[in-house]
This record gives sequence, C-alpha cells and structure tokens, in this order.
Amino acid sequence: METPHIYSSDVAFTPTVKGIQSRKGSRNGYAQREQKGAWPTDIAEDLKGFIEAQTSVFFATANADGQPYIQHRGGPAGFLKVLDSKTIGFVDFAGNRQYITSGNLADNPKAYLFLIDYTLRRRIKIWGTARVVEADAELLAKLMPEGYQARPEQVILFTVAAWDSNCPQHIPQRFEAVDVAAAIGKREQRIAELEAEIQKLRAERGSE
Repeated sequence: METPHIYSSDVAFTPTVKGIQSRKGSRNGYAQREQKGAWPTDIAEDLKGFIEAQTSVFFATANADGQPYIQHRGGPAGFLKVLDSKTIGFVDFAGNRQYITSGNLADNPKAYLFLIDYTLRRRIKIWGTARVVEADAELLAKLMPEGYQARPEQVILFTVAAWDSNCPQHIPQRFEAVDVAAAIGKREQRIAELEAEIQKLRAERGSE
C-alpha cells in the first residue's frame, strides 16, 4: 500500500529516503523546508517560460514491475506547452514504434520530467502522472509545432504533482549550435565592418 503524502516533496522523499537523510545529516534542512511548504505544486509564470523554451527533455516512466525507462523527447522551442498551472502537453512524434512509454503509462501512470538547460546551467525536476491521448485531432493540432517536419502520432498530457530546481553545481556549460553560429556570424560581420573602415581610412590618408 502506498504511503500517503504529507508534504509535496514526499513524492520523492519516502520514509527510506528520509531515514538516509537523517543518517547522513541533511534531514533537518529538508524538514525545515517542509514546514515552509516543501516543493511547489503549480507551474508559475517563470517556470512556464523555462519549460516552453526547451528543445529537449527526458521523460521517465516505469512499468508495472517498477522497471524504469527514460526516453528523450525533442522538438523546436515550444513543443512542450503549458496548458494550465498543473498540465504540460506535448505531441508524441512517430519514432521506432517500440511503445515502451505508452505501455508503461497504461500500467503505471506515474511519470517524471527532467529538463536541463546547459547554457543557463539550470535543471528542473518535475514529478507527476501522465497519460496518452489518442485520436484527438483538435488537441493534436493545438500542440503540434507549426512547420515542424515530424509525423504526429498521439499526445501525452503530464499532470504536475511537485517540482524542484537544482543548483548549477556540476552542470557543464554548453551552448546550442544555432546560438554559437549566430554569435560567430555577428563577430564576422563586425570584423568585416572594421576592415572596411580601415580600408577607407587608408584610402583617405593616401589621397592627402
């Protein structure tokens, strides 16, 4: 029988976890946070912006036996859409047709989203439940990224139970190729402008 949650963070901090925290000396700090409300359970506006800016997410489920499975989901910024303060939706694009995630959710609706932004060195962990929605053309059209060349198959709706943000420690800073290319392009344009100014100055000096 599942232990009822007293605090939102109990979704992750089971009695066993709390016992280890006590043994290793971190329980008091987390207990103090629990008294202040533990983890947020709603999607605030700043979190909404972070979620919808992502182009990559890791989606974890587990089957009826508890065997975990993590699958990557990706798309253009906005492919993850916050529908309300508790719900995140995204299109499940056609892939290798293993349907492990779909099968897991049919047996066990508990799910987890892990979002990491290497540029900002920020990661968000979201616990909740999820379900697959098939044959809903209106919802599919609402969530399908405009102009994205992928075949939509179904929709996944994720209901948030709690979320937490990690510190940036140990997150390597990396940049998206498109952002690097844009920065290089600006630099090359500026170099060209400066070279043109130098040539102009040389020409003007030579005519004196």
